[in-house]
Amino acid sequence: MPIAVVTGANRGLGLETAAELAKKGYRVWLTGRDAPHTEQAAQALREQKLDVRAAQLDVADPKSVSAFAERLANEPPIDALVNNAGSSLSGFNADVAALTVDNNYRGAVRVTDALFARLAPSANIVMVSSGMGDLSHFSAELRERFLAANLTRADIEALAEEFVKAVKRGVHAAAGFPSNAYSVSKALLNAFTRVLARELQGSSRHVNAVCPGWVKTRMGGSSAPRSLAQGASGIVWAATLEPSGPNGGFFRDARPIDW
Repeated sequence: MPIAVVTGANRGLGLETAAELAKKGYRVWLTGRDAPHTEQAAQALREQKLDVRAAQLDVADPKSVSAFAERLANEPPIDALVNNAGSSLSGFNADVAALTVDNNYRGAVRVTDALFARLAPSANIVMVSSGMGDLSHFSAELRERFLAANLTRADIEALAEEFVKAVKRGVHAAAGFPSNAYSVSKALLNAFTRVLARELQGSSRHVNAVCPGWVKTRMGGSSAPRSLAQGASGIVWAATLEPSGPNGGFFRDARPIDW
């Protein structure tokens, strides 16, 4: 039986993704920051005869991430890791920028690194990103830095720190960053996807970023044109790729899109 881990899965896209993977025969670890709500979501799926286990996981808390990794230490290897957890905060200032970057970018890094040793030989890693991370919103100089072929993890961290410091000083626009912390966090997540894909070269593991589109969720709002099923379909596709599938791409509805 294949094993999947989905972060931020107690509602919305994460819950829909967990349900669809379970329907495909996966045993799913449904994780969320709020333990009671996460257990309720998992129980609702278990009542549908789906193999789902609940676990508390706050991707912004290194201790929570470590505890979850320890919990899985003696469990079967993970075939699909879906980094879905994220946030979109109101307002725009240095605190919002720092929290958003930490949740949406570093959270995925923490979870991926903590669980890396538990990944199956042909595991799929999915970064749930957004078209709002499109680099067309950045200056030409920043786009060149983000897309550098020799980009490193340290380079991504430097970009993240530059953004937060520039927002604090009120010079982020002059520095080439958009006035949207969510957009920058997803651009950083996309950059990590490309770096991790290089790290995975020579193995049968894959990592890809997926834009689910504008989906009717608490974050997306009721005016969004896409359903949960439509948004989750591309995530599930990337989570269930065959060994010959793509590595290091950005996709919407299983079709490549530009960074």
